Formats: sequence, C-alpha cells, structure tokens
Amino acid sequence: MISERDASITVVVVNWNRCDLLRQCLLSLVRQTIHRPFDVVVVDNGSRDGSADMARREFSNLSNFRLRLICNGENRGFCEANNQGILASESEFVALLNNDAEAEPQWLEALEQAFQDRPRVGMAASKILVYEDPARIDKVGHLIYPDGQNRGRGSGEIDAGQYDRIEEVLWPDGCAAMYRRQMLDHIGLFDEDFFAYADDAELGLRARIAGWSCLYMPSAVVRHHRGQTLGLLSTRRLALIERNRVLLAAKLFPWSLLWLNGAYYAMRIAAGLVAALRGKGEVSRFPGMRGKFRVATALIRGDLAALWMLPRMLRKRRRLNHIRKLTSGQLRRLLLASRISLRTLTEDAI
Repeated sequence: MISERDASITVVVVNWNRCDLLRQCLLSLVRQTIHRPFDVVVVDNGSRDGSADMARREFSNLSNFRLRLICNGENRGFCEANNQGILASESEFVALLNNDAEAEPQWLEALEQAFQDRPRVGMAASKILVYEDPARIDKVGHLIYPDGQNRGRGSGEIDAGQYDRIEEVLWPDGCAAMYRRQMLDHIGLFDEDFFAYADDAELGLRARIAGWSCLYMPSAVVRHHRGQTLGLLSTRRLALIERNRVLLAAKLFPWSLLWLNGAYYAMRIAAGLVAALRGKGEVSRFPGMRGKFRVATALIRGDLAALWMLPRMLRKRRRLNHIRKLTSGQLRRLLLASRISLRTLTEDAI
C-alpha cells in the first residue's frame, strides 16, 4: 500500500451505476507505465449497483496508485462530482477519465509530457477511440460551430494517422484529459450549473480566454464506450446539450458572434432536418414524425431552461473580466479558426 505522500498526478473518475465499466476503467489505471505512484479519486454519484463497494474491495491496496472514494447520496452530475474529486487532492496535475473509458498503458505518461517546459499549456487532450471499433476516432480535441454547438475533432473518422502529431487544439474532451492545477486555481473549476454536457467546453474555452493553451498528445490513447451515461437516444441528453449550448455562448462568446447566434442556430437546424430526410446525422436516429417531434420537444425544453438561467450566465460573464487575456477580436478569430463545417456537424452522427 502507498504511504502518505504528495502525488504529482491525481486521476478523477466519476461513476454512476456502471460497476462493470468502472472495474475495467480502474484496471486500465493499474496497467499505467508511469514510473511513480499517483492518486485515483473515484466519485460515486449515488450508485445502487455496488460500484463503490467493488472499487473499495478490489482497488484499495495497490502498489501503483492510492485510491480515495467519495460517495454521494445522489447523482450530483458530472461537473460537481469532478469538482469534488479535484478539491480532494493537491496534485500538480489533475487527469479526468470517464468510467466508461479504458486508458492505454502510456496514457498518463504521455499526457504529462505535454506540460514539460511549456508553462502556458494548461490542458492536454487525448486520442480517444471508439471502444467497439478502435480503428475509428471518437474525438481528438474539439471543434465548435458559431452557435455554440461543439463536436469532437475527427469524430467518426478512421484513424489513419492523420492526427498523429502533437499540436494545439481548442480544448480537451473531458472523457480523458489532464489539467494543470495552477490553471484551475487561476480560472476556477467546472461550472456546476452545466450539470453534464458542454462542461468541458465551458472550462476549456474559459481557460483559452484567460490565456492558457491546450496541447493534443496522440500517444495518450483511450478507448471509449460511447453514449453510456444517458444513452444516444435519450431526449434528456438532447435537452441538456441544447441548454448548455446556449449557456456556453451567453457566458463566453464575444458579442460579435453572440448577436448572430440565432441565425447560425437556424442554419444548423435547417441543415440537420435536410440531413435527417436523407437518413444522415443524429436526428436520423429518431425515425418517423414521432421521433422528430421528440427531438423538437427536447430542443424546446433545453432552450426554455437556458432562458431561465440566462441572467445568471450574464452575471458570470461580467465576473470573467479579471482573468480575461484575449480580446473579443482574438477570441472570435480563435473560435472561427476552430470552426466545424455545417455539413460535418449535421450529416455525421457521433
């Protein structure tokens, strides 16, 4: 068992009723090749399937990492649970790993290398592959559309080496990422109003506004079971994604893009409907008029929820001035340089 010491890396794993997946996730951390011990904080969001007991029983006395278990009585969401895990440690770097993801042995070692001799790198992104089809990319960093809808870079593409170079990306996906503690102390943690979805986008873009950068490390490989949290066909998932798209834009976008948000959104919805009629895109997963009605209802619910939360987001927007390093023009250029095409966004289902 590891004695008490200050670990330079803490891995936070948030779990909710995924005992078998959590076991495989933690086993992948056991196999890490990094040459010193690290900490793992499992934050269990009120699971009823024995997840917490399994983690305590099977992973408490290991030689390569020290486990800490935080058990919530209810599902507090991805944001609050990750914040709990981050605050439970004082390590120099904090990595996030989804409970439905499995890291290749060099994952932690590769991510940590992103920060060496690079003092303004605050985030490191992984190469995330689809678990069921590891030749296919889930995401390698992120792209964004000017209405605030974000999508993983390379999502759905066959991995043919096109993303095998170390390079700057907009932000890392929260499924498998590493953050510098100094950056988190500077900009704050996850915005808990987001609960789940686009939370990593909000944190990452807030960090970019504050002058931090993100480096993509292609040798930091993770395999991800997609859609395990709420399911790809969950209308609650759609409502949260839509709500948080609006909140993200309202909180962080420059006004020059924010005024055009409605027009960009209308173009995306129209393109999505055309794609669905051709059997393409995410909306095509909801067949028939009844399915399309479910999608429309979820989007409306998301927009109404965002409208209710808008005053709070605008207050948070004003409080960002003390960390802001990018001008509005610089931020606009950054977002447009990382823009995902409308065709890719609406025709390719993730």
